[in-house]
Amino acid sequence: MTSVSNSAATGLSGQAQTDTAAKSTIGADFNMFLKLLTTQMQNQDPLDPMDTSQYTQQLVQYSQVEQSIQQTSTLKDIVAKLSGQDMAQASSFIGREARFDSPVSGLDQTGPASWTYYMNGTPQSVVMSVKDASGKVVHQETISPEAQGRYSWDGNLDSGERAPSGAYTLSVNAVAANAASLPVTINSVAIVKDVVTDGQNVLLGVNGIRMPVSGLVAIALPS
Repeated sequence: MTSVSNSAATGLSGQAQTDTAAKSTIGADFNMFLKLLTTQMQNQDPLDPMDTSQYTQQLVQYSQVEQSIQQTSTLKDIVAKLSGQDMAQASSFIGREARFDSPVSGLDQTGPASWTYYMNGTPQSVVMSVKDASGKVVHQETISPEAQGRYSWDGNLDSGERAPSGAYTLSVNAVAANAASLPVTINSVAIVKDVVTDGQNVLLGVNGIRMPVSGLVAIALPS
């Protein structure tokens, strides 16, 4: 959990150093250009003055680059402030039950992987399949067609062992009486433990994984 926030901080620090180095380089090049231009103008042949249009164009280009760097720095400051405001607002989600528009849920030592699901139609058979991050099915079971609403997996495997903590994806195969597959809407559900940012996005810590706040579809008190 800590490594994400540390990586974000390192990335921001690295970007700041890059911006500072770019400003320093542009400033040095700009000063050197002015010195060269001034020297050439002082030593040019009065009867055959040099064409200064090219130097004027380069001067304009340097100025534009310098302005671009300043604008980029300003925009980054604005984004950082907005990100901080978003984190402050998202902190009110801590301790609440969050529902995400995603079939991916987290499994850790503190709680099972949980989902809500809705089938558009009346199924005759329903099979739940849980896959790990590599796409391998680690758990599968047939549930009652009447059961609808929420599904949780405690991580227990058929071998008797417990699956490692991490992200798991649920898929639901619902078949109607006419053998047609029914569309199923799946959302992951978990209690929000913390709020972090990667420098661009606000992420919610749920069951040991990070979910983007942009995927949030509902917030409620824990049931």
